Amino acid sequence: MEAGKLDRIITVQRAVETGLPGRVPAITWTNLLTVRAEVREQNADEIATGFGQAEAETLVFIVRWHPTPITTGDRILFEGRSYDLKAITEIGRRDGWKLRAVGVQP
Repeated sequence: MEAGKLDRIITVQRAVETGLPGRVPAITWTNLLTVRAEVREQNADEIATGFGQAEAETLVFIVRWHPTPITTGDRILFEGRSYDLKAITEIGRRDGWKLRAVGVQP
């Protein structure tokens, strides 16, 4: 992993349930961590929707390892757009993470 290639900034967010007892809980997203990343791969995957097929943007982010655990329940904010995490792969032994994410349709 080359430091010069970590030229983008991403924010990892986690869903948190909020609300008062006895009411329907609301989901809000809180910032978990903000890190520098490399966007290594970009392509469009076709996904089935209720109205046919659509294209979903898939990005792979390479980031340095961080002690804060990241799960596939989290999401990434990148350049004003949200991406759901689909796969997390550790690079080396605590060298970094490869995060594969799919763009959320607005």
